[in-house]
Order: sequence, then structure tokens, then C-alpha cells
Amino acid sequence: MKFIDEAKIEVIAGKGGDGSASFRREKNIPHGGPDGGDGGRGGSVIAVADRNINTLIEFRFARVFKAQKGENGRGAQCYGKGGDDLIVRVPVGTVFTDSTSGDVVADLTADGQTVCLAKGGKGGLGNLHFKSSTNRAPRQHTLGEPGEEWELALELKVLADVGLLGMPNAGKSTFIRAVSAARPKVADYPFTTLAPNLGVVRVDSERSFVIADIPGLIEGAAEGAGLGHQFLRHLQRTRVLLHLVDISPRWEDSGDPVHDARAIVEELRKYDQQLYDKPRWLVLNKLDMVDEAEREAVVAKFVADYEWTGPVFAISALDGTGCTALTYAIMDYLGTQAAVILEGDEPAAGLPADPTAGA
Repeated sequence: MKFIDEAKIEVIAGKGGDGSASFRREKNIPHGGPDGGDGGRGGSVIAVADRNINTLIEFRFARVFKAQKGENGRGAQCYGKGGDDLIVRVPVGTVFTDSTSGDVVADLTADGQTVCLAKGGKGGLGNLHFKSSTNRAPRQHTLGEPGEEWELALELKVLADVGLLGMPNAGKSTFIRAVSAARPKVADYPFTTLAPNLGVVRVDSERSFVIADIPGLIEGAAEGAGLGHQFLRHLQRTRVLLHLVDISPRWEDSGDPVHDARAIVEELRKYDQQLYDKPRWLVLNKLDMVDEAEREAVVAKFVADYEWTGPVFAISALDGTGCTALTYAIMDYLGTQAAVILEGDEPAAGLPADPTAGA
């Protein structure tokens, strides 16, 4: 199934039913008086987050969502039936934005969370409400109110604790296969990953976290090079980013890994300053392709040339070297963040002790 993470829809709530202007007509009751009932309310359009849905593909074909209108009132004080609400199910992590103003209408981040996208109109009043001692035969009644109408933009941002960032063929998909049960496509050519992948990493029987893999970035993504910034939104909810860098000897003939690493970070800054400011760890991958006697020197040289002062992990996603230490460090860091949030403070931007444990 094709992954769709953007869509535009129109939501139209139901119109309220009109009130009735009628009079009681029965044998032997010459002055029955007004008995017009009210119109029913219009149905509303309600969005519900559903964890069993993971893409917005259904909204490519169904663009207009219109709720049922309310029934008109009738005589004998019969009130019109209210229109049924229209339920629209969307993936968890869907953001609704007003297409005209750009304002965020709703952000559904939990399974079962609901929001009213368009409220149904009120039903009109029957002439029963207008009778008085001086107006015994009112013919006034009101019409039902129209329901709300909105044009909305839908944007899906996947929910994950950790996000993978890096050039195409940096080994992101191989890494997520190594630490989780996810099985994204892996091949020896750029842009193997064309859509985000999620994997659950189980550190032990009671602790786990979710990791997100997105298509690789290249220099010039802000201008549309490669897949551009199309999928970076899926990293905005993460709590820490892993910047995977290929340090295999192939760079001796094909380019400069330090330059490319800096280019990726610059693309991150161009897209979103808040995403750029997220805690970011450096993960040097493909250690298996470096001679064992030279690994320490290669890692040290890259860190020095890159002028990196944050946490560094050297791993091989292919054979699993260093992956276990990295996942445990991530789990400890996320646990520390959760404890700080429970105490009512801001999330910690600090780093785990001994971050190079996996090197």
C-alpha cells in the first residue's frame, strides 16, 4: 500500500431542520392553538484517531465529508430527528490545519482521541414557542441554522521516540532491521527507503521504545534535491535523533563524509529550527568495513574533523557490533527524560553518562 502522509479534505456539517408552523386541528376543539415542533439539529463531522490506520491514503479518493441534516419539525408537537454524526477515522499523529488561515485545528496524538471538525447547525423553533396571551395564533417559526463548513489540510506525523537521520545508504534501514522486528527494504543503491518505517526496539521484557526510519537526505534537499524535506515532519515528535554516518573506506574515492554530515545538519536547520535543536547523537556505522586495528583511529579522526562534542557511538548495523550498547543508552536516556517530565520540569537536553560505551 502506498504511503500517503498529506491530504486535503472538505468537511460539511448537517443543516438544522426547520421549525414547523402548524395548528391543532381536531374535532370538537375549535381553538386548538399552535402545535408546531422544532427541527432536529444537524449532524457534526467528528475525527477519531485509530491506531489501526497508518496512512492517509483513503483521503485521496474521498475528499468531501458531509454529515446528515436534521429533519424538519411537524405538527402535533413532533420534533424533527437530529442528523447522525459522521465519524472520520484517521491515523494517530494526524494534524488538522485550516487551509485558509493555516491555524492548527487539532492534533490527535492518542488512540481514541476525538475532535469535532465541523459542528452541526441548530434546529429551528416551531410556532409553539411563540404563543403568548397576546399572540394566541402565532405563525412565526425559525429556519434551521446551516452547519459549519471547513477546508482542512491533513498532515501525518508518525509517533516515535527516536528518529534516524542520514545520507542515503548510511545504513539506517539495516540498523532498524538489526534492533527491531521491522523489515524495511535494503539494497545497494540510493533511496531504497521511499516511505517512513517504524520499529519497536525491545531492550528487555518490560522496556521498549519506537524508532522511525525516513528516506535519506542529501545536500540541496531544501531546494527539492532527492526526496527533499518531504518526510522530515515525521521526526518532529521524536525525543532524540540518531545521525548515522557511513565511515567505510569507500569514502576515499567517492567523497568527504565530514562534509556530507555537516550538509545533513544544515538541511535540518533549514527545515525547522526546533528539529535542529533536538538532542542529536552521532552514530558512525559500517565499522565492519574498517580494519579492526584502525577502527579507533578512524573514529577519532572523524570526530576531530567534524568538531563534534556530543555523544558518539561506533557500530556495525550489519553484524550488530555496538548496537546493543546503543539501544541500552537510548533506553536509559528516554527513561531519564520521562522521570524529569513526571517531576514537572522541562525535558532534559543532557546526554547519558559514558556515551561512547558502544565505540
